[in-house]
Amino acid sequence: MPTPESALFKAAKPTVPPTFDGVDYDDNKALKAAQDSIIREQWVQSMMARLIREEMGKCYYQHGVNHLEKCGHLRERYLQQLQKAKIRGYLFEQQNFVSEK
Repeated sequence: MPTPESALFKAAKPTVPPTFDGVDYDDNKALKAAQDSIIREQWVQSMMARLIREEMGKCYYQHGVNHLEKCGHLRERYLQQLQKAKIRGYLFEQQNFVSEK
């Protein structure tokens, strides 16, 4: 397994932003890089939600009956993260232009 500082790790990192803005659809390498970047970003968001959920479970177990007071910040963070945590794929974004608001 490569370390985070290794050349193999840095080579696997995406070099394009997770969007199709400015991508030439005739260039297969650029298109595939954008698709991979979008899927990677969706998986990162999903794993962040999973980590927050695990921490929330530990907090609930640790604080017992006081979990509503002590773990509220994790609960709020988890509910916010759930909105971004679904793996949707790239086809909708690739076929339809959705402006960021």
